[in-house]
Amino acid sequence: MSESEFTAAHLQASTLYLPAGPWATVLDCLCERFSAISRDQWLDRIARGRVLDAGGKPIAQDLAYREGLRIHYFREVPNEAPIPVLETILYADEHLVVADKPHFLPVTPAGGYVEQTLLRRLIRRLGNPDLVPLHRIDRHTAGLVLFSANKQTRPAYQALFPTRKIDKCYEAIAPALPDLEFPRLHKTRLVEGEPFFRMQEGPGASNTETRIEVLERNDGLWRYGLYPVTGKKHQLRVHMAALGAGICNDPFYPEVLKDAPDDFDRPLKLLARNLKFVDPLTGQEREFHSELTLDW
Repeated sequence: MSESEFTAAHLQASTLYLPAGPWATVLDCLCERFSAISRDQWLDRIARGRVLDAGGKPIAQDLAYREGLRIHYFREVPNEAPIPVLETILYADEHLVVADKPHFLPVTPAGGYVEQTLLRRLIRRLGNPDLVPLHRIDRHTAGLVLFSANKQTRPAYQALFPTRKIDKCYEAIAPALPDLEFPRLHKTRLVEGEPFFRMQEGPGASNTETRIEVLERNDGLWRYGLYPVTGKKHQLRVHMAALGAGICNDPFYPEVLKDAPDDFDRPLKLLARNLKFVDPLTGQEREFHSELTLDW
């Protein structure tokens, strides 16, 4: 396997360091650790070169087990349903790619999504296995996502986020809040909620901060500008719901719509609209704007 092929495999595959156990072969270990996947399925993946060793080479089905051995395996979702939306590449150079992600498309493989993700689509379109997202937005959220296209310069761009050297502006449509004053700063502590995929506000020192302003009023719905200072999971969605204005069509907040399939005609009214930062390589100010819009 060439270096570029191994890089692609590393990015697209999951990694497992084999735990301590009584197994004779790697296959035995995989079968017990991932019991939902049958032995025949693992044998099929191995035969197709979908399980790799630390060097990126396909393993044999009788490869001896060894504790700590590093294995790369490709996640597969049988009959993965296509997501009928199309991403747009707004900018691309040797270091940076900026994409406009539509609603419902995950940024990276997770759960029941592998091929139907923004990352995998861009890798195929651009032929660049070195693509790595510099940040994430929710599957239900639309808008701008930055990708590093070059592993040599990636650390410089990654440093923009923890050091808060990138300005992010979101737009949301949600119920009116005439009894509150705007602009306002909402600071709370977010903790894991129930079910496991939700977040909630809890007691203690704040670990999230969002500046909120009103951009447009339209009877019972307002268009809000949301400016996250921090970047916790579901932060904007939780903050708006906590104020009493859950974002329109949100399937998780304030209440979970159980077992609700994706309704492509009713997307979450949340858009990552603008990103602004000083390019760490050139020192020039960069600003990108989503071409997507939120309808009332």
